[in-house]
Amino acid sequence: MASKREWLEAGLAIATRDGIRALTIERLCASLGLTKGSFYHHFKGIRGYKSDLLAHIEAEHTGSFIAGAEAAGASGHDKIQRLLDLVLEAHADGRDLETAVRAWARQDGDVRAFQERVDGMRVDYLRSLWQELGGEPDEAEGMAKLLYLILVGAQQIVPPVTAEDLRGVYALAMRSISPC
Repeated sequence: MASKREWLEAGLAIATRDGIRALTIERLCASLGLTKGSFYHHFKGIRGYKSDLLAHIEAEHTGSFIAGAEAAGASGHDKIQRLLDLVLEAHADGRDLETAVRAWARQDGDVRAFQERVDGMRVDYLRSLWQELGGEPDEAEGMAKLLYLILVGAQQIVPPVTAEDLRGVYALAMRSISPC
């Protein structure tokens, strides 16, 4: 019997590899070698599964990143450096989760609302970090969006930007815009 987390991780693998339309109960069961009964033990149908999947994505790819950055130290510089490390680790793993979710959001209004909320949380956190770094309050929104757009853009470019190259872009951006 697979745990709920294992079911969710299997769904992430399918969605990132083959797209959200490929994410079916049958496909999930086949990927884990389990029965539909095992699926229904944890979820109330595919809609319930997808709702739980979005909550899992938010917790693992937003909440845990913010918590990890906050645990990095007292200074805004330490926090932003840790956040960058966490984001680049996720970027380097080769899973194109962010792109898959953004594509899904273009097809589903509930997912679009989820993506808007998550993007807002991420930009809000970057805004707060900019202010901790001593940045001008009237520049905080623009700087937060700039830093976030670098990541979103890097996820869209073909061929993909490597984690090492993305780290270099962020280092350049931080040197160029650092309020310190």
